[in-house]
Amino acid sequence: MAVVTFNQVSVTRWHGGQHPTLDNITRQMRVESLRPYVWSNTANYRYPVRSHGYDKTLYCVQGSLEVTFPKTKKRVVLRSGDRLDLPRGIRYSIIVGSTGAQCVEGSYL
Repeated sequence: MAVVTFNQVSVTRWHGGQHPTLDNITRQMRVESLRPYVWSNTANYRYPVRSHGYDKTLYCVQGSLEVTFPKTKKRVVLRSGDRLDLPRGIRYSIIVGSTGAQCVEGSYL
């Protein structure tokens, strides 16, 4: 399992022989006491810079996302099965990849 950490942000890369499924990912999130919420968007959709008042976990289920952190000028691309853990207050923006994306995110109960 490859984990990349910077400025309290953690990215866990998917590994394993099985393709990640929405059911498997949401089940894992519930085991971790996260409330999963599924969303999807079309290719190249842009989410402006934002932050949240809570810790957030996001999985890319299908497609890809480019996540940019303006304060540090870091950028990470999430692909199917990759996980992003964002602490509260971290500013970021997202560009959905060229094939669109389905994601599931959650916060702690």
